[in-house]
Parts: sequence; structure tokens; C-alpha cells
Amino acid sequence: MKKILVILITFLAFANVNAQILDPVKWTTKIEKTSDNTYLLTFDGVIEKDWHLYSQFTPDGGPLALEVVFKNPKGNFNLVGKAKESKTKTAYNDIFEVNETYFQRKAQIQQIVHVTNPKLTKLEAELNYQVCKEVCINLEKKFTFTIPTTSTAVVAVPKEAAAAVAVETDTIKEDSLAPSLGASNIVVATPEKEVVAESKSDTQRGLWSIFFIAFLSGFAALLTPCVFPMIPMTVSFFTKQSKTKAKGIRNAIIYGISIIVIYVLLGFLVTWIFGADALNALSTNVWFNIIFFVLLVVFAASFLGAFEIMLPNSWANKVDSQADRGGIIGILFMALALAIVSFSCTGPIVGTLLVEAASKGGIAPIIGMFGFSLALALPFMLFAMFPGWLHSLPKSGGWLNTVKVVLGFLELALAFKFLSNADLVLQLHLLEREVFLAIWIAIFGTLAFYLFGKITLPHDSPLTHISVGRLMLGLLALTFTVYMIPGLWGAPLKIISAFPPTLEYSESPKGLGGSAISVASAILPEGAKSGPHGIVVFDDYEKGLAYAKTVNKPIMLDFTGYACVNCRKMENNVWSDAMILPILNNEVVLISLYVDDKRDLPKNEQFVSKTTGSEIETIGDKWTDFMISKYKTNTQPLYVLTDLEGNNLNKEKPTISYVSVEEYGTWLKAGVSNFKK
Repeated sequence: MKKILVILITFLAFANVNAQILDPVKWTTKIEKTSDNTYLLTFDGVIEKDWHLYSQFTPDGGPLALEVVFKNPKGNFNLVGKAKESKTKTAYNDIFEVNETYFQRKAQIQQIVHVTNPKLTKLEAELNYQVCKEVCINLEKKFTFTIPTTSTAVVAVPKEAAAAVAVETDTIKEDSLAPSLGASNIVVATPEKEVVAESKSDTQRGLWSIFFIAFLSGFAALLTPCVFPMIPMTVSFFTKQSKTKAKGIRNAIIYGISIIVIYVLLGFLVTWIFGADALNALSTNVWFNIIFFVLLVVFAASFLGAFEIMLPNSWANKVDSQADRGGIIGILFMALALAIVSFSCTGPIVGTLLVEAASKGGIAPIIGMFGFSLALALPFMLFAMFPGWLHSLPKSGGWLNTVKVVLGFLELALAFKFLSNADLVLQLHLLEREVFLAIWIAIFGTLAFYLFGKITLPHDSPLTHISVGRLMLGLLALTFTVYMIPGLWGAPLKIISAFPPTLEYSESPKGLGGSAISVASAILPEGAKSGPHGIVVFDDYEKGLAYAKTVNKPIMLDFTGYACVNCRKMENNVWSDAMILPILNNEVVLISLYVDDKRDLPKNEQFVSKTTGSEIETIGDKWTDFMISKYKTNTQPLYVLTDLEGNNLNKEKPTISYVSVEEYGTWLKAGVSNFKK
């Protein structure tokens, strides 16, 4: 009886510990033959409430993006395009300073493959991904697809996935997870239900921001030399050529609507040609960021007066001849003529808007073009309704070119954001934070000098004095320039935090006070480095343990990740506290083990985990397996205080995770106190 009781207690304890191994996403898969040698692979995931699964298109520098990896494709099969995803959400992450893209409650990944080896019977795939709530988990899931010989799909339904779907019955509705890519005769073994669609509030906010930016850009385009003089000319044409005032107003309204239709059609064509998902993928691609940089520099040079970007004159002549036809068709061609004739001023603005909207994906280019064209069309309609307003318009003059030049400076500044994106992805460190800010300081400083009349450009009129408006704008540019200067020494610059690289991606990651830290780093122990807030930290367990034995201090294991947002929050908000920082600096040896370190282990150090059966091939795999096998959990951040033999110092709460300063401090002090006893 006693032996049975011991076995039972041991079993319950083991079960309780293993309950900490979290797996918030349950997957089912299917494969379907869509044509000769071509197959559609589908991964359907049900995500537990409040967890986020990050998309393939989450940009570098943020959380860990999902990755679909196929084993041995060479000579066996080819991937047709990039894997498609179901709907995602996008939200700004103020820790990583990027727009992260993620799934909530459900996810679907679809990949088309073309099999080239007729003897191939199975396809092996792996999903590498990160899910986060209060903690983050990096997971690898392996799948094997048996290639079907008919057009009927072969569906794999793990028991855990079926159970997960059943649990969700209170919050599900009848529907398919996402449109199939030409699927037919699919045999699905899971209930035909899905989690209720996620809230669209973040997406809507993103589209509203695009609309308002585009709307303001449309007004800016109005104040350029190519467009502004055409307002009185066009309105006078409608009022004089129309037999009645009502007809003139009607024609002007049709003219304005025609402008909107032309630009919205442009946004629709961009979305249709590239695809809504592809636009977002392009926005995170290195080469397209470089192309966007070059385009914006060209646009900026055009606005600054180096040359004019113009469509062929023959286009304008042909369209203008059609405008004489009269009626609605003639008015439509008049609107098209405006778009062509004003292209040298509106083209760079429209191009920039389409580039920026592309980074949002979906219908953002259409929304952007609608906002831009609405602002462009409104004055023509309003002045036709109230011709007396024309007398209140300022006269054309050199100020129009000033507006154009200011837009050129803004285009040039924005261009370096795209170059910075490419540099961050490639980790070349050519455009680090200090260099980026130096370029922006030079651009906006030069803009201030230009507005003060100290610099003139090719198309500027002689300037005898500056207006009050120009003076105010110059002071604003100068103020912004001065504001950025402290950023060269580590000031956070919260107003523009989404534009320059983060503080960590710089020549002096520690910013102000970095000189004091550099002195400390000169006497760092072997194998250690200067970590957050100047804390001495090891990233290798053996080296940290050896050092702890020499100084006779307890060890704090920090299981973390480069892409773990809550790890950064703990470091920024908890470790920096006046109660915590002295303990981490003086009373423990900190060892940070990165579970998402993708560097390969030497071949002789690679092994198969006895706990999970997974192949341990990278440094991150090694620390993940260490965490799971020893502490029976797979979440980050995870903190453990141990003595020099690896025994836990906090008996009641051996590990701790994402908690408040007070709870963390109490736990830390208790562990240190136990070590000293």
C-alpha cells in the first residue's frame, strides 16, 4: 500500500510539473491534389484565447516570425510562391518599435508544391513559430504529408487538435477557416467550425491612419505649381461653358468624382496586380526596401528641382483632344488630363503613398488613393458651387515652389527609413541609429536654412523677405532638428521612435553614460559581456557557473529570447528598478540563455533530446531542451535562482516569470538569503 501511495504521489507530481509545458496552438493538416504533380498543403491551427501566433510577415527586429521549412526539396519538389496565410492583425509594438503581425484564435497556412520526383511518396514539413501572452514560447512542429493519388485530400487530425476544437464550441461558428486555393473533394475530419473572427479594430485604425495621411497629402499636392493654378482655370471653364449655374455645379461635381475614380482605380490596380498579401510581403523584403529607397530619392530630387518627372506629352495631347467631346465622357477625359499634366508634382506624392500603403497590405492602396483624390477633387467642386470664393485664393507665385521643395525634403527623409529597413534585415550595421539620426539632422537642418532664405534652389524666385508663415515653418524645422541632436548620445526620441533604428542597433547601445559602462566592460570576466543597464551577464551556462564558483555567488538563470517582447519589458521595467538593479549587479551571477539563438552547434555537440525526442541542432535548441528537461516548462521569460550545485534556492516558488517589481524583488531577496544561510 505504501509503495502504491509513493508511486501515485510521484505520478501526480510529475503530471503537475509537465502541465507547465505549454502548447497553445493545436494543428491539423491536409494535402490535396489540385492538378498533375501539384498539391495544396494546408496547416490549420486553433490558438488558445489571448495568445498571439506571429505571422511570416512580422518584420525583422520584432517577435519571431513564423517559418515554413520543407525537408529535402532539391530534386523532389518545388515550392510555388510563398505560403499563403489567413487573416492576421497588425499592431505597433513599442518595445521592438515595429508593426508586428499576428494571428488570434485561428490560423491557416497554405503552400502549393509541385512534385518533380515521381517516386516521392511523402513530404516532410516543419513549422517554426512563436506564440506569446504573458510569456513567449518558441515551438517547432513537424508534419508528414502522404502524397495522394487522387484529387481527394488526405487529412491528418491529431487527437489533441480534435479535442482543442471541441473545447472551443462555445465561441465558434459555422464557416471555413479560409478560402481554399481551388480545393475540391476535401475530406475534413475536424468539425466544420472555427473560432469567431478576430476584432478588426486595429486593422480599421491602420486604414483610417492611411486615409488621413493620404488626405493631407492630397491637400499638399494642391499647393504645388502643377495643380494650384488649374483650380481657377478649371472652375471658370465650367461656369462659363455651362448654360446654367446648376449645370456648371453638376459638371464640376462629375469632374471631381472622375478625379476620385481615376486615382482609386490606380490603387485597385496596384492591389490586384501584386495581391493584398504580396504587398505586405514586399514591404519587408530587402530588395524592395532598397528599390523604394531609390524611388523616393528620385522623387525627392525631382521636387528639389534637379529634373521633372513627366509622362509623354503625346498622352496629354491625346487625352486633351478627347476632352472636347463634351458630356460626361469629355469631363472624364478632362480629369484624366489633369492627372497627366500634374504628374510631375503629384507623381512623387502618389508613388510615396502607394509605397507606404503597401506596407499595410490589404486594401490600403485603395483607401490611400481615395483619401488623396478626395482632397484633390474637393476644391474643384466647392469653388464651382461658390465661384465668389475664387477671389479669396492667394495668387500663384514662388510660394508654390517652396511647398514643392519642402515636400522634396520630406521625401528624402522618408527614403532613409526604407534603406534602414534593409540594413536591419541584413544586419550590416551600415546605417546604425547615430548615422540615421545624423542624416535626418542634416536634412531637416538644411530645410530650416532653406526656409530662412539662406539656401536657394534652381526653380526659386528671388527672395527679398520671408513671410511670417515661412518663418514659422522654418522655426518648426529648426526645433525638430535640435530635438533630434540628443538622440546621437542615446536620448529615446519618443516622437519619432518608429523611424530610426532602436538604441540597441547603434555604435553606443548604452547611450548617455555609455563611457562609464565601457570602463566597466574593460574589466569584464572572461566570457561575460555588458548586458541591460550595464549588468555583467554570461550567455553560456558553463562559463557563468565557473565564474560563480570563483566569486561564491548564487546563479540567476534567465531563459530569454532575442524576439521575446515580455523579456524586454521585464528588463526595461523590472530590472531597472532601484530595488532590483543592485541585487543583479552585486549579489548574483546572471546567465542569460537565448532559446531562439539560431547559430548551429558544432556537429559533435548536436544530439537528440531524451526528454522531447527533438533534434538539438542550434544553441537555442540546447537551452530550450535544458529548460524543458530540468525545469519542465518552455516559456520565456523564466528566471531560476540556484546554488553552485544547480539546486533551486526558492523552494516554494522555484521559478518565476512575468511579474511585478514587488513580487520579483521578494523572490530575488529570498533566494539570495537562502544562499547565504
